[in-house]
Amino acid sequence: MIVTNRERNKFLVDSISRKIKAKTHLIQKESDFTYDNLSELSPRWIFVPHWSKLIPAEIYENFQVVIFHMTDLPFGRGGSPLQNLIMQGFESTFISAIQCTKELDGGPIYLKEPLSLHGTADEILIRASKIIENMIIRIIKKNPSPTPQIGTPTYFKRRKPDESRIDISQISSLESLYNFIRMLDGEGYPPAFLEIGNFRISFRSPHLRYGYIESQVKIEQVKSPTLDNDEQNQY
Repeated sequence: MIVTNRERNKFLVDSISRKIKAKTHLIQKESDFTYDNLSELSPRWIFVPHWSKLIPAEIYENFQVVIFHMTDLPFGRGGSPLQNLIMQGFESTFISAIQCTKELDGGPIYLKEPLSLHGTADEILIRASKIIENMIIRIIKKNPSPTPQIGTPTYFKRRKPDESRIDISQISSLESLYNFIRMLDGEGYPPAFLEIGNFRISFRSPHLRYGYIESQVKIEQVKSPTLDNDEQNQY
């Protein structure tokens, strides 16, 4: 079973079914991801490439639930791993396949695979989905025993939408600005933006050139200007 609320992971169902001749089911809605529904389907494995909700204890205590986290655990537990890694200057990471437990991102590890952090968030996440597919197939075929995480955990803080605002005072170079834009250029993330007066300027598809950045730009009016009486009378 594949549980995900991201479009980029939907291909896993048909692809895995075709490659290993296994019956695979997709769950995308929280209302379908329940103990009662799972009990009827009786899955051998539940793989969670991406899920934005906490998984209920009655699910991970009664089924083999494998989640995927984009860090070399126990380093970088917590939210927004891709963005936190890029902000800290990492150029590569690992995808950790772990058993879902009560402790957030603290379960024993089945597998780890390297992942490049070059490109936009979408490019990285699509690349990650291909790696996750191979990890799922290996787990199904080899049924490995997970091993406890070793080392002192470190934690990332989940980013908030308003943190997509570009703080020019904190940007020291074109490369750091490019990294900020690209790390948010992906499905499910609010894009990097500037607000100038009543307008919000959002950035997508950045390309770092020699001496400048090319990017798609979207300009929206975020609020109506407040007019004084004299100005209102002109309309």
